[in-house]
Amino acid sequence: MRVDVLDSYTGHVDPGGAAIRRDLESLSITKISVGPMDNNAYLLVCRATNEALLIDAANEPDRLADLVGADDGRPELNHLVTTHRHHDHWQALGAVAGMFQTRQIAHPLDAPELPIPMDELVEHGDTVRFGEIELEVVHLRGHTSGSIALVYRDPAPGGYPHLFTGDSLFPGGHGKTATTEDHVQLMDDLEERIFGPLPDETWFYPGHGDDSTLGAERPHLGEWRERGW
Repeated sequence: MRVDVLDSYTGHVDPGGAAIRRDLESLSITKISVGPMDNNAYLLVCRATNEALLIDAANEPDRLADLVGADDGRPELNHLVTTHRHHDHWQALGAVAGMFQTRQIAHPLDAPELPIPMDELVEHGDTVRFGEIELEVVHLRGHTSGSIALVYRDPAPGGYPHLFTGDSLFPGGHGKTATTEDHVQLMDDLEERIFGPLPDETWFYPGHGDDSTLGAERPHLGEWRERGW
């Protein structure tokens, strides 16, 4: 059954439910929840060229394929980005890569634990390009050694950054860390690489659950650092 896509974007999706889409001037962003751990996958489509990139082929490959579509006008999915190595974020990676002619992208520190070889390894400060869209790579160490986020800086008048954070940043805190050192490293990276350079209006899209903005979370950074996870 074809996945329903709603054009009223709220930032909230339910497992097994409809996807939601927002259209920026140059980029379309569609969010869907897949799998038993309520993983978010994001389909990004360049509106000028119809080329597409999928962030985290986490589960339910048939639903992800349905999201791309099967008609002649469907987006050309040619990039798959995996934000980090944890298994719940790549259960559908091999299947989706087999359905479409894609380049697989991840950070070199996490790539060896992914189920298929990567075509492109990206580091902090690199750029991922598809169509006329550019995404900045931000390496966020702590949840895993090779976790990455992606930033799209909307160039439209009144546009603001859109940030895809994997499991490194959620509403209410960062993702789980195994040691105090990892917690400190992730907090340092979030403050220096995310909250420092990006404005409050930045809308972020996490690997599970609802979206938020940096402005909504910024007042709590001190609490996050003190609580130690």
